[in-house]
Amino acid sequence: MPWIENAGLATPWFFVGLFLAASFLMVWRLESMAADGMEGTVLGTLIMPYCTGMGNLIFTIVLGMRGGSGADVMTNCLVNNVTNLTLLVGLPAALWGMSVITEKEVANRSHRLNRLAMLLTLFAVLFFTVTAWAMERHGEIGVAGGLVLIGLFLCWQAFHIFALLKTNRLEHKSFPRMLPVDLILLAAGAYATWLSTDWLVAWVSNIKTGGLISARYLGWLSGWLDVLPNGVLAFYYGWRRKAEVVYTSQVGDGHICIPLCLGMFALYQPLKAPQGYQAGMIILLAAVLVHLVFIGMLGRLPRMIGWLLTAAYALFLYEGFGK
Repeated sequence: MPWIENAGLATPWFFVGLFLAASFLMVWRLESMAADGMEGTVLGTLIMPYCTGMGNLIFTIVLGMRGGSGADVMTNCLVNNVTNLTLLVGLPAALWGMSVITEKEVANRSHRLNRLAMLLTLFAVLFFTVTAWAMERHGEIGVAGGLVLIGLFLCWQAFHIFALLKTNRLEHKSFPRMLPVDLILLAAGAYATWLSTDWLVAWVSNIKTGGLISARYLGWLSGWLDVLPNGVLAFYYGWRRKAEVVYTSQVGDGHICIPLCLGMFALYQPLKAPQGYQAGMIILLAAVLVHLVFIGMLGRLPRMIGWLLTAAYALFLYEGFGK
């Protein structure tokens, strides 16, 4: 990006700002889609994940093209998914409550279907995570494993697309008129994300010594940066009491990392687990099981459980840094 550097803008803060501006652009258009009548579960499962997970996806491609470390990609994905399912669901639940379905809505067919869709999405996260974990326990995830993970992701997305088309046909619904414009703006946001991620990865990779801001913590730093759009969505929709959007956006974003990002990087070179990976996977799987139990049985996440999930994130940080 010589034209940016020649303008004297090649500073980390500029590119962090560009990344955040692109993320807010995508969040703005997502909110427009929701205002146009697109259902929360559809928005959170099929569209939001590609926007909030775009940074992870681009980080994976950039690192693959640069011959980077697979351990950094695995750390990036783990930081993203654990943050989503502990801190970014747990803290809004602790602050405002997280009711996917209330007692008055139990008799409503659409609300029951939304809860079932959410449970299915959580089961998918559980299945994808266990599959990736099992593959890695054989030593590494190679090309064959990468193709399996990508295939699982594509099958999952195809299932949702056909379900959406079927619902629209049965209920005589049509897509919003502004959808083409929204998609163009989302593509512009994705391009800005690419530019910023590419420069920031190169910059951090060149810092060989130092503290937190160094190549040693590239996976952690990129994971935190990539999860910022998710945090905006989680707290905004949590404050608006739209628990179904909070859940589907955070859980759906996890599908971009596991299995898609891991599968894509495995096509470049084999993936080997970094230090602390096993503990992080256990925390992630435990969080998914907690969500399945409480959403399945109560249709909500109690505030106390929200605080416990937030504490689980602190444990995750301790496993990554405290040791």
